Amino acid sequence: MTHFQIILLSLVQGLTEFLPISSSAHLILVNRWLGYADEGLLFDVAAHCGSLVAVVVFFRRDLLAIAGNRPVMDLDQLPGHRVGLWLVLATIPIAVIGLTCADLIESQLRSTLVIGWSTLIFGILLGVADRFARGRDRELSLPMTVSIGLSQVLALIPGASRSGVTITAGLFLGLTAEKAARLSFLLAIPAVGAASAFGLLQVSQQIAHVSLADFALAVAVSGGSAYLCIALFLKAIVRIGMMPFVWYRLVLGAVLLVIGYSAS
Repeated sequence: MTHFQIILLSLVQGLTEFLPISSSAHLILVNRWLGYADEGLLFDVAAHCGSLVAVVVFFRRDLLAIAGNRPVMDLDQLPGHRVGLWLVLATIPIAVIGLTCADLIESQLRSTLVIGWSTLIFGILLGVADRFARGRDRELSLPMTVSIGLSQVLALIPGASRSGVTITAGLFLGLTAEKAARLSFLLAIPAVGAASAFGLLQVSQQIAHVSLADFALAVAVSGGSAYLCIALFLKAIVRIGMMPFVWYRLVLGAVLLVIGYSAS
């Protein structure tokens, strides 16, 4: 990969990782339009490491509150240890399913048509959830957190978007858009962390043949863009809600389906 490719794809990954619009769908479109080959597992690991750094740095105060058992201010001032335990329990389903079904997902579910339909269907669900949740603000609970964690399993379908399905689940369960997004991003830490660690293990034999400068570039660009994206997204949804992202997904899904069916 050239430095331009690394920067471009890392920007796409970072800017779409935490928005409810599917990073995999965007990477497929960019690769197809520019004629790039698949970016490969090593780039995927580097970009996800950057996203992980971004979310950890952004939510450092919440993480310190969890570690010190202080109230987590943006999650109903719940005790930190309780929130930490809930996050761990909510991550178990995606960790188990992700490890056992990784090969199946990689070989069978990464087609343009699958991603197109997934982008479209989960976009519609996000729109319904956004309408359903208006005016509601329930307090977070263990069953609610675990249910949102279970929804992460659907994010293993390329195009679904991990943040998209967890925010959708949170809205259906009565959380505000901001609270659902914050919980989604906190759930990303163990989920993306586990995925990054597993990816690093898979590519460990290739590390000796990798340019550390290129790896660091991908981490830095994806991490910086992801941090900016999180900050802007949390501010935006308070004012505009989820519908702009829903309409965007509907258009993106339709484009992917046209591409997929024209190629078949």
